[in-house]
Amino acid sequence: MTCAACAGRIEKVVGRLEGVDSVSVNLATEKASIAYEAGSVRLSQIRAAIEKAGFQALEADRSDVAEEDRKRKQKEIRVLWTKFVVAACFAVPLLYIAMAPMLAATGAMLPFPAGLDPMMNPLPYALVEIALVVPIVGVGYRFYTVGFKALWQRSPNMDSLIAVGTTAAVSYSLYNTWQIAHGAPEYVDALYFETAGVIITLILLGKSLEAVSKGKTGEAIKKLMGLAPKTAILVEGGAEREIPIEEVEVGDLLAVKPGARIPVDGSVTEGQTAIDESMLTGESMPVDKAAGDPVYAASLNTTGAILFRAEKVGRDTALARIIQLVEDAQGSKAPIAALADKVSGIFVPVVCLIALGAGTAWLLATGGDLKFAVTIFISILVIACPCALGLATPTAIMVGTGKGAENGILIKGGEALETAHKVGIIVLDKTGTITEGRPTVTDVLPAGGMDADLLLAVAASAEKGSEHPLGQAIVAGAEDRGVSAAKAEQFRSLTGRGIEARIDGKAVLAGNRKLMDEHGVSLTGLDAGAGRLAEEGKTPMYVAIDGKAAGIVAVADVVKPSSRAAIERLQKMGIEVAMITGDNRRTAEAIARQVGVDRVLAEVLPEDKSAEVARLQEEGRKVAMVGDGINDAPALAQADVGIAIGSGTDVAMESADIVLMRSDLSDVPTAIDLSKKTIRNIKQNLCWAFGYNVVGIPIAAGVLYLLGGPLLNPIFAAAAMSLSSVSVVTNALRLKRYKPAA
Repeated sequence: MTCAACAGRIEKVVGRLEGVDSVSVNLATEKASIAYEAGSVRLSQIRAAIEKAGFQALEADRSDVAEEDRKRKQKEIRVLWTKFVVAACFAVPLLYIAMAPMLAATGAMLPFPAGLDPMMNPLPYALVEIALVVPIVGVGYRFYTVGFKALWQRSPNMDSLIAVGTTAAVSYSLYNTWQIAHGAPEYVDALYFETAGVIITLILLGKSLEAVSKGKTGEAIKKLMGLAPKTAILVEGGAEREIPIEEVEVGDLLAVKPGARIPVDGSVTEGQTAIDESMLTGESMPVDKAAGDPVYAASLNTTGAILFRAEKVGRDTALARIIQLVEDAQGSKAPIAALADKVSGIFVPVVCLIALGAGTAWLLATGGDLKFAVTIFISILVIACPCALGLATPTAIMVGTGKGAENGILIKGGEALETAHKVGIIVLDKTGTITEGRPTVTDVLPAGGMDADLLLAVAASAEKGSEHPLGQAIVAGAEDRGVSAAKAEQFRSLTGRGIEARIDGKAVLAGNRKLMDEHGVSLTGLDAGAGRLAEEGKTPMYVAIDGKAAGIVAVADVVKPSSRAAIERLQKMGIEVAMITGDNRRTAEAIARQVGVDRVLAEVLPEDKSAEVARLQEEGRKVAMVGDGINDAPALAQADVGIAIGSGTDVAMESADIVLMRSDLSDVPTAIDLSKKTIRNIKQNLCWAFGYNVVGIPIAAGVLYLLGGPLLNPIFAAAAMSLSSVSVVTNALRLKRYKPAA
């Protein structure tokens, strides 16, 4: 495909097939996404329709397609550069021979080949120009084979404009050469060979630069693909042997030495190390790993040697899924591209009509000056650029989604990317999103001269046999502080109240106020502390020894360190932030105060979260939902933009439009900001592409000349046309410099 008209042609012919529900062709990625009913149309029929339209349909789902595609594009760039160099070698002397007499007339002293003075020897002069233009037309043969074929099929494209324009120039010049040969030397002033030759050369240069620039837009995918190791070390019967990565199977025991990359996803069975997972999460700090911890393909083992069991291989690994998500996103279209697609569909035929109409009008207005009319005709055809329209959106989406992937932000498609910048309110799930998602000991308040470590040791000893999350949090909190817990001699769990145990011969109670009241334990002096803890959203657990209050151990799901700063960034961006949770309102409002959230949706059942999101949508604003659990999936799907925290469940990630690979809320404003920057870039590209054609075509049609200005030379029209495409892609590449705000 050479321009948006080609993509539109494929969409049209495939869309006409019975059973095809939708088709979207991306010019930048050169891929088609087609939804069709297998019972009504076969894939072979779709392929045949594409090939009948003049294009080759390649398989996109083969494992080796990426490498083949890379080699094909590299070859395409080499061929284009070679063609440009060959064309330039002939175009430079052709332009010199054509322009030197005019420059000499101004007084410039220029060396000129003997016998080629157009005034003295017009026929040799014309024949030399023919000899120089033929090789240029030869290397640009594809413009003619593709362009005229598309014209014959009534779906003209950019190649058609070039083919018709340069053919008109060469044909008119050949006619004038024939006149010179038959005794009319004055026709030497109406030769356009250098115009055709330089147009083809400049467009080959533009196409070469465009191909190189387009190659850079997909660098994020190439980097990700290049990270995957080609081999793995299999451990069998105590012996190690190296095998190709394709031969690794689920359940294999694999060894990874320091400095090597993890070959597939799995869990550590032996050894300790620190692994750099920045390629997945964007987080630069290595993560400590020990037995039982997960490891991911292509992450870098930095320090220790480990053994791990393979759990996901091939296309099931996290890396493969990320690559697939990014590829799908880069191949998608944003709704903002709809206008460009509509214009592109009628652009080339309209340009042809404008060129024909303007040429005819000037022919009549100048009293039959064919040279002037041909100049206008060629300039209009050559300056019109459907390429810029076709590349404006997909190139920016490719770079934007690739940049997101580099920073651990997976944006699943162009629609999500566009919608994200319009978000007016973001709903944050509390547990696991704003908070860590697990209870932690936050406060130890001893009473009556009791030592804090001793109080924590007693509470942990009592809770050691408990399966309750709060009890397990207290045991873990004691271990973290280096406090050893004794073994309880007796243990009884009291549902809804707490624990009754005997430790070192003493009766210990650990639980809520109701348990203390049942056993007549006085809590005088502890009420103020308990009230303060409850106000802060913490759960106070009372501890009593031999019937006397020993103190309080408070447990809470603590706020993530980055949550408050992330919420402040969102608010500074003009986005309202709301928190949704199933917790009671008192606890929810305590967490909301800590992080600066004004709007709290508390005591919301899991099944009602999507209904709450729908109610917010009724206010007329775009709503984003951020969550990590299975119970968040319906709300993520209901929201205009669903954002899943990467540490969450696969269900939440599948339901989301954007996936944050780190469990860090600071990536939410980064994702929104990246969306804003990408959409702004797309608008700049579309503005340039539309504006260029809106201004360029009238100038080529002679509007400036009518007002006393210059007439546009077709050579400058070709240069401007090539520049327009290159400038759009280059502007999109500016997104590669994007850096998340600190």
